[in-house]
Amino acid sequence: MAEKKGRAFSVTSLPGFAAVAMITFLVLYAPIVTMVFYSFNGADSVAVWGGFSLEWYVYAWNNTQVQEATLRSVIIATSAAGISTVVATMAALGTTRRGKFKGQMLIYVMINQPLMVPEIVTAVALLIFFASIKVATGYTGLAYLILAHAAFCVPFAYLPIRARLEGMDLTLETAAADLYATPWKTFRRVTLPLLAPGIAAGAMLAFVISLDDVIITEFVKSAGQDTLPTYMLGQLRRIVTPEVNAISTALLTLTVMLLTVFFLLTRSRD
Repeated sequence: MAEKKGRAFSVTSLPGFAAVAMITFLVLYAPIVTMVFYSFNGADSVAVWGGFSLEWYVYAWNNTQVQEATLRSVIIATSAAGISTVVATMAALGTTRRGKFKGQMLIYVMINQPLMVPEIVTAVALLIFFASIKVATGYTGLAYLILAHAAFCVPFAYLPIRARLEGMDLTLETAAADLYATPWKTFRRVTLPLLAPGIAAGAMLAFVISLDDVIITEFVKSAGQDTLPTYMLGQLRRIVTPEVNAISTALLTLTVMLLTVFFLLTRSRD
């Protein structure tokens, strides 16, 4: 008599799995749906519905403070994402394209330190560090915010780039070396094209993290350097209006669009 083959275990077969999944999605997305809904509120309240209106989107669009904060946020996030992605790519290459070496784990810990240490600790450390430079140089521009965001975003860019490198087959790189390609030419013609999806993922993640950051920005920024999140925080401390909901919905839409474009690009490349 043939032995009955046991069915593979599936978590979806557990009792109550569907109910737990539905509750989880409800807890995650109900606040977001509520925020989007009330961004179209025609009343001044964020809790009392006053009819459908695009008033707060128009108000936010014409608000010069929102325009300045948005432009500043995009400049900082783009610059920080570019710097952190370049640094993360070099770090990933240096830690994956070689054999095991003494101190490798220490390097991993140092690169991922912002992920393990509470953000408030990183913010205080950056505040003290940049404050001494401000006193010595007298310069109070956006460079401090860009460098602070870049330092914080390096591990976020590093993880997907390193994961992509570890999943790449070394055959093509070895073949290029066998055909007398220089290390730089092998990197430019073979490694970089294969690594591009990981770099794009790291850059996009760093951009979103920088665009969304509040704590480090609050500690490092000088007067008149509000980003969009810190502007929204300031508005919430004064008076809560659907304008904040409208700005948050716009940021949510931008994030979803970026993720959609990235998904399409990586799918076509794969």
